[in-house]
Amino acid sequence: MKNKITKAVFPVAGLGTRFLPVTKASPKEMLPIVDKPLIQYAVEEAVAAGIDTMIFITGRNKRSIEDHFDKAYELERELTDKGKAADLEQLKGILPDHVSYVFIRQAEALGLGHAVQCAAPIIGDEPFAVILPDDLIADGSRGCLKQMVEQFGQQQKSIIGVERVAPEETSSYGIVEVNDAGTGLSILEHIIEKPNPEDAPSNLAVVGRYLFTPAIFEKLSGLGAGAGGEIQLTDGIAKLLADEPVYAYEFEGKRYDCGSKLGFLIATVEYGLAHPELKVAFEDFLKHR
Repeated sequence: MKNKITKAVFPVAGLGTRFLPVTKASPKEMLPIVDKPLIQYAVEEAVAAGIDTMIFITGRNKRSIEDHFDKAYELERELTDKGKAADLEQLKGILPDHVSYVFIRQAEALGLGHAVQCAAPIIGDEPFAVILPDDLIADGSRGCLKQMVEQFGQQQKSIIGVERVAPEETSSYGIVEVNDAGTGLSILEHIIEKPNPEDAPSNLAVVGRYLFTPAIFEKLSGLGAGAGGEIQLTDGIAKLLADEPVYAYEFEGKRYDCGSKLGFLIATVEYGLAHPELKVAFEDFLKHR
Protein backbone atom coordinates (compact mmCIF):
# COMPACT_ATOMS: atom_id res chain seq x y z
CA MET A 1 0.00 0.00 0.00
CA LYS A 2 1.20 3.49 -0.81
CA ASN A 3 1.53 5.73 2.23
CA LYS A 4 0.46 9.06 0.72
CA ILE A 5 -3.13 10.11 0.13
CA THR A 6 -3.57 11.66 -3.31
CA LYS A 7 -7.16 10.66 -4.19
CA ALA A 8 -10.52 11.77 -2.79
CA VAL A 9 -13.98 10.32 -3.37
CA PHE A 10 -17.04 12.59 -3.43
CA PRO A 11 -20.31 10.59 -3.18
CA VAL A 12 -22.71 13.00 -4.91
CA ALA A 13 -25.37 10.67 -6.33
CA GLY A 14 -27.96 11.34 -3.62
CA LEU A 15 -31.37 12.74 -4.52
CA GLY A 16 -31.33 15.67 -2.09
CA THR A 17 -34.96 15.23 -1.12
CA ARG A 18 -34.69 17.54 1.89
CA PHE A 19 -34.24 20.46 -0.53
CA LEU A 20 -37.10 19.72 -2.90
CA PRO A 21 -38.30 21.24 -5.14
CA VAL A 22 -35.00 22.99 -5.98
CA THR A 23 -33.18 19.64 -6.21
CA LYS A 24 -35.67 18.10 -8.63
CA ALA A 25 -33.37 18.96 -11.54
CA SER A 26 -30.37 20.61 -9.84
CA PRO A 27 -27.90 18.78 -7.56
CA LYS A 28 -27.88 19.81 -3.92
CA GLU A 29 -24.06 19.86 -4.16
CA MET A 30 -24.39 22.82 -6.54
CA LEU A 31 -26.34 24.92 -4.04
CA PRO A 32 -24.30 28.09 -3.47
CA ILE A 33 -22.95 29.38 -0.19
CA VAL A 34 -22.67 33.05 -1.22
CA ASP A 35 -20.84 32.66 -4.56
CA LYS A 36 -19.44 29.11 -4.62
CA PRO A 37 -21.30 25.78 -4.72
CA LEU A 38 -20.89 23.34 -1.86
CA ILE A 39 -18.96 20.90 -4.04
CA GLN A 40 -16.32 23.52 -4.81
CA TYR A 41 -15.68 24.17 -1.13
CA ALA A 42 -15.18 20.42 -0.68
CA VAL A 43 -12.77 20.15 -3.62
CA GLU A 44 -10.79 23.16 -2.42
CA GLU A 45 -10.42 21.51 0.98
CA ALA A 46 -9.06 18.38 -0.72
CA VAL A 47 -6.60 20.38 -2.84
CA ALA A 48 -5.35 22.18 0.29
CA ALA A 49 -4.68 18.74 1.82
CA GLY A 50 -2.39 17.77 -1.09
CA ILE A 51 -4.91 15.67 -3.03
CA ASP A 52 -4.71 15.84 -6.83
CA THR A 53 -7.28 13.28 -8.07
CA MET A 54 -10.96 14.00 -7.43
CA ILE A 55 -13.36 11.08 -7.98
CA PHE A 56 -17.06 11.95 -8.16
CA ILE A 57 -19.64 9.19 -7.74
CA THR A 58 -22.55 10.72 -9.59
CA GLY A 59 -26.09 9.86 -10.56
CA ARG A 60 -28.91 11.08 -12.74
CA ASN A 61 -29.33 14.88 -12.97
CA LYS A 62 -25.77 15.49 -11.74
CA ARG A 63 -24.35 16.69 -15.05
CA SER A 64 -23.95 20.26 -13.79
CA ILE A 65 -21.26 19.06 -11.36
CA GLU A 66 -19.24 17.72 -14.28
CA ASP A 67 -19.83 20.94 -16.20
CA HIS A 68 -18.67 23.02 -13.23
CA PHE A 69 -15.29 21.26 -13.22
CA ASP A 70 -14.90 21.42 -16.98
CA LYS A 71 -13.14 24.14 -18.94
CA ALA A 72 -15.48 26.89 -20.19
CA TYR A 73 -13.75 28.20 -23.31
CA GLU A 74 -16.52 30.58 -24.37
CA LEU A 75 -16.82 32.13 -20.91
CA GLU A 76 -13.06 32.52 -20.58
CA ARG A 77 -12.89 34.21 -23.99
CA GLU A 78 -15.68 36.63 -23.08
CA LEU A 79 -14.01 37.57 -19.79
CA THR A 80 -10.69 38.05 -21.60
CA ASP A 81 -12.25 40.26 -24.28
CA LYS A 82 -13.97 42.41 -21.64
CA GLY A 83 -10.79 42.76 -19.59
CA LYS A 84 -12.30 41.11 -16.50
CA ALA A 85 -8.99 39.74 -15.25
CA ALA A 86 -10.11 39.10 -11.67
CA ASP A 87 -13.18 37.13 -12.78
CA LEU A 88 -11.06 35.15 -15.24
CA GLU A 89 -8.52 34.29 -12.55
CA GLN A 90 -11.29 33.13 -10.24
CA LEU A 91 -12.78 30.96 -12.97
CA LYS A 92 -9.44 29.33 -13.77
CA GLY A 93 -8.90 28.67 -10.07
CA ILE A 94 -11.66 26.07 -10.18
CA LEU A 95 -9.38 23.90 -12.36
CA PRO A 96 -5.79 23.85 -11.00
CA ASP A 97 -3.42 22.46 -13.62
CA HIS A 98 -2.18 19.64 -11.37
CA VAL A 99 -5.65 18.32 -10.45
CA SER A 100 -7.53 15.56 -12.33
CA TYR A 101 -11.27 14.87 -12.23
CA VAL A 102 -12.90 11.45 -12.65
CA PHE A 103 -16.67 10.86 -12.87
CA ILE A 104 -18.27 7.47 -12.17
CA ARG A 105 -22.01 6.85 -12.52
CA GLN A 106 -23.72 5.05 -9.64
CA ALA A 107 -26.63 3.43 -11.48
CA GLU A 108 -28.69 2.92 -8.32
CA ALA A 109 -28.59 4.90 -5.07
CA LEU A 110 -27.87 1.89 -2.87
CA GLY A 111 -26.23 3.78 -0.02
CA LEU A 112 -23.01 5.53 0.97
CA GLY A 113 -21.11 2.28 1.35
CA HIS A 114 -21.99 1.26 -2.20
CA ALA A 115 -21.01 4.70 -3.53
CA VAL A 116 -17.55 4.40 -1.98
CA GLN A 117 -17.20 0.87 -3.37
CA CYS A 118 -17.84 2.25 -6.87
CA ALA A 119 -14.49 4.07 -6.66
CA ALA A 120 -12.45 0.88 -6.09
CA PRO A 121 -11.23 0.48 -9.71
CA ILE A 122 -9.77 4.00 -9.66
CA ILE A 123 -8.35 3.87 -6.12
CA GLY A 124 -6.62 0.52 -6.47
CA ASP A 125 -4.23 -0.35 -3.63
CA GLU A 126 -3.95 3.16 -2.21
CA PRO A 127 -5.23 4.99 0.84
CA PHE A 128 -7.84 7.61 0.00
CA ALA A 129 -10.19 10.24 1.37
CA VAL A 130 -13.98 10.40 1.32
CA ILE A 131 -15.63 13.83 1.56
CA LEU A 132 -19.35 14.52 1.93
CA PRO A 133 -19.99 18.04 0.59
CA ASP A 134 -23.09 18.42 2.79
CA ASP A 135 -20.71 18.96 5.70
CA LEU A 136 -19.13 22.35 5.10
CA ILE A 137 -16.28 22.90 7.54
CA ALA A 138 -14.93 26.40 8.19
CA ASP A 139 -11.39 25.65 9.15
CA GLY A 140 -9.32 28.82 9.34
CA SER A 141 -5.70 28.19 8.40
CA ARG A 142 -5.75 24.39 8.74
CA GLY A 143 -8.40 22.58 6.76
CA CYS A 144 -10.13 19.60 8.35
CA LEU A 145 -8.88 17.18 5.72
CA LYS A 146 -5.36 18.58 5.93
CA GLN A 147 -5.37 17.92 9.66
CA MET A 148 -6.48 14.35 9.06
CA VAL A 149 -3.92 13.73 6.30
CA GLU A 150 -1.19 14.89 8.67
CA GLN A 151 -2.44 12.39 11.25
CA PHE A 152 -2.53 9.64 8.62
CA GLY A 153 1.10 10.36 7.81
CA GLN A 154 1.95 9.32 11.35
CA GLN A 155 -0.51 6.44 11.89
CA GLN A 156 -0.94 4.91 8.40
CA LYS A 157 -4.39 3.69 9.47
CA SER A 158 -7.97 4.65 8.63
CA ILE A 159 -9.18 7.83 10.36
CA ILE A 160 -12.77 8.99 10.83
CA GLY A 161 -13.63 12.66 11.42
CA VAL A 162 -15.87 13.13 14.48
CA GLU A 163 -17.37 15.90 16.57
CA ARG A 164 -19.48 16.05 19.71
CA VAL A 165 -23.22 16.58 19.26
CA ALA A 166 -26.08 17.05 21.69
CA PRO A 167 -27.06 13.66 23.18
CA GLU A 168 -30.59 13.96 21.80
CA GLU A 169 -29.16 14.22 18.24
CA THR A 170 -27.41 10.83 18.14
CA SER A 171 -30.20 9.24 16.09
CA SER A 172 -29.16 11.44 13.15
CA TYR A 173 -25.53 10.27 13.01
CA GLY A 174 -23.15 7.37 13.09
CA ILE A 175 -21.91 7.32 16.70
CA VAL A 176 -18.55 6.02 17.92
CA GLU A 177 -17.13 4.68 21.15
CA VAL A 178 -13.43 5.44 21.58
CA ASN A 179 -10.46 4.72 23.78
CA ASP A 180 -9.71 8.38 24.40
CA ALA A 181 -6.05 9.31 24.10
CA GLY A 182 -6.81 12.93 24.99
CA THR A 183 -5.06 14.41 21.96
CA GLY A 184 -7.94 14.72 19.50
CA LEU A 185 -6.97 11.33 18.06
CA SER A 186 -8.47 8.23 19.69
CA ILE A 187 -8.63 4.52 18.92
CA LEU A 188 -12.07 3.57 17.65
CA GLU A 189 -13.65 0.79 19.69
CA HIS A 190 -17.18 0.60 18.30
CA ILE A 191 -19.40 2.35 15.74
CA ILE A 192 -23.18 2.22 15.35
CA GLU A 193 -25.46 3.85 12.78
CA LYS A 194 -28.05 6.34 14.13
CA PRO A 195 -28.67 4.92 17.60
CA ASN A 196 -31.43 6.24 19.85
CA PRO A 197 -29.99 8.44 22.62
CA GLU A 198 -30.51 5.74 25.25
CA ASP A 199 -28.52 3.26 23.14
CA ALA A 200 -25.71 5.56 22.03
CA PRO A 201 -22.24 4.68 23.40
CA SER A 202 -21.24 8.38 23.36
CA ASN A 203 -22.12 11.69 21.75
CA LEU A 204 -19.16 11.55 19.33
CA ALA A 205 -20.73 11.73 15.87
CA VAL A 206 -19.17 10.77 12.55
CA VAL A 207 -19.13 13.67 10.10
CA GLY A 208 -18.40 13.70 6.38
CA ARG A 209 -14.61 13.29 6.45
CA TYR A 210 -12.90 9.91 6.21
CA LEU A 211 -9.46 8.54 5.36
CA PHE A 212 -9.34 4.85 4.51
CA THR A 213 -6.79 2.19 3.77
CA PRO A 214 -7.80 0.12 0.71
CA ALA A 215 -8.83 -2.70 3.07
CA ILE A 216 -12.22 -0.99 3.36
CA PHE A 217 -13.18 -2.19 -0.13
CA GLU A 218 -13.10 -5.85 0.86
CA LYS A 219 -15.37 -5.09 3.83
CA LEU A 220 -17.84 -3.14 1.70
CA SER A 221 -18.03 -5.72 -1.08
CA GLY A 222 -19.69 -8.33 1.12
CA LEU A 223 -22.21 -6.07 2.81
CA GLY A 224 -25.97 -6.35 2.49
CA ALA A 225 -28.49 -3.65 3.25
CA GLY A 226 -28.24 -2.12 6.70
CA ALA A 227 -30.02 0.78 8.38
CA GLY A 228 -32.56 2.42 6.10
CA GLY A 229 -32.35 -0.48 3.65
CA GLU A 230 -29.01 0.85 2.28
CA ILE A 231 -25.43 -0.41 2.17
CA GLN A 232 -23.96 1.60 5.03
CA LEU A 233 -20.37 2.81 5.16
CA THR A 234 -20.67 2.56 8.95
CA ASP A 235 -21.14 -1.22 8.66
CA GLY A 236 -17.98 -1.49 6.55
CA ILE A 237 -16.03 0.46 9.16
CA ALA A 238 -17.34 -1.87 11.88
CA LYS A 239 -16.01 -4.87 9.92
CA LEU A 240 -12.68 -3.14 9.29
CA LEU A 241 -12.23 -2.75 13.06
CA ALA A 242 -11.93 -6.52 13.37
CA ASP A 243 -8.77 -6.58 11.22
CA GLU A 244 -6.91 -3.35 11.83
CA PRO A 245 -6.94 -0.26 14.06
CA VAL A 246 -9.19 2.62 13.06
CA TYR A 247 -8.90 6.07 14.62
CA ALA A 248 -11.40 8.80 15.40
CA TYR A 249 -10.19 12.39 15.07
CA GLU A 250 -11.85 15.42 16.66
CA PHE A 251 -10.92 18.07 14.11
CA GLU A 252 -10.41 21.78 14.62
CA GLY A 253 -13.01 23.89 12.83
CA LYS A 254 -16.71 24.65 12.68
CA ARG A 255 -19.03 22.33 10.79
CA TYR A 256 -22.21 23.46 9.05
CA ASP A 257 -24.78 20.79 8.25
CA CYS A 258 -25.70 22.04 4.79
CA GLY A 259 -27.76 18.92 4.19
CA SER A 260 -30.43 20.62 6.30
CA LYS A 261 -32.21 23.84 5.36
CA LEU A 262 -31.40 25.51 8.67
CA GLY A 263 -27.72 24.56 8.51
CA PHE A 264 -27.56 25.81 4.94
CA LEU A 265 -29.09 29.17 5.92
CA ILE A 266 -26.74 29.56 8.90
CA ALA A 267 -23.72 28.84 6.69
CA THR A 268 -24.93 31.35 4.09
CA VAL A 269 -25.30 34.10 6.72
CA GLU A 270 -21.96 33.44 8.42
CA TYR A 271 -20.01 33.09 5.17
CA GLY A 272 -21.73 36.25 3.92
CA LEU A 273 -20.60 38.11 7.02
CA ALA A 274 -17.02 36.96 6.33
CA HIS A 275 -17.05 37.71 2.58
CA PRO A 276 -14.60 40.54 1.75
CA GLU A 277 -16.93 42.19 -0.77
CA LEU A 278 -20.17 41.81 1.15
CA LYS A 279 -19.49 41.72 4.87
CA VAL A 280 -19.87 45.44 5.64
CA ALA A 281 -23.07 45.97 3.66
CA PHE A 282 -24.52 42.63 4.74
CA GLU A 283 -23.85 43.27 8.42
CA ASP A 284 -25.42 46.71 8.11
CA PHE A 285 -28.50 45.17 6.47
CA LEU A 286 -28.88 42.59 9.24
CA LYS A 287 -28.58 45.26 11.92
CA HIS A 288 -31.23 47.49 10.43
CA ARG A 289 -33.73 45.06 8.91
